Amino acid sequence: MFIAHLRSALCAIAFAAFAVNAAADASTGEYRQIEWIELMPADDLDALLNPPDTIDQIADGSAEDSVEGLAGAEDEATKRYLAALESTRVVAEFNNSKIRLPGFVVPLEMKDEFTATEFLLVPFFGACLHLPPPPPNQIVYVTYADGVKLSSYQDAFWLEGTLKVETTASDMGTAAYTLVVDSVAPYSE
Repeated sequence: MFIAHLRSALCAIAFAAFAVNAAADASTGEYRQIEWIELMPADDLDALLNPPDTIDQIADGSAEDSVEGLAGAEDEATKRYLAALESTRVVAEFNNSKIRLPGFVVPLEMKDEFTATEFLLVPFFGACLHLPPPPPNQIVYVTYADGVKLSSYQDAFWLEGTLKVETTASDMGTAAYTLVVDSVAPYSE
């Protein structure tokens, strides 16, 4: 079950990247609109998009159906795959870049019942909440004093700001990037 959810999550990341690219507005002002997939080093992406054949042989709910269950694997393909799942490796060129990125909010701190002031920005709904977290290089840590008003965890937002290569760990997941937010807007294509 875990591996199946993980594969679904990885497909969602890839789909989200292509969907965002298809809907991208060329005029984003001073912010470079990026896709989630751009935050992942190419060899990590390759490892995740080409999982080892043994993954398909793992029974849902079995002892091997988890990252921990795969940890004892000795073949290089599985080791590479596992390393990519937990990778904090980043794309250094994004450090201190002004970016525009869509995503979903996973609250860490709330100002009130509906306003998140500290959160993880993730590429797909349910990441860190209902599914295993994405790799750390697919999670962005955000603090925003004004807060993001949530009517539902299914709400997506555009965030603009300065991206930093900075790792932050929380109970909900580890982020390999931090965003200093300038603006937040509801997502629209």
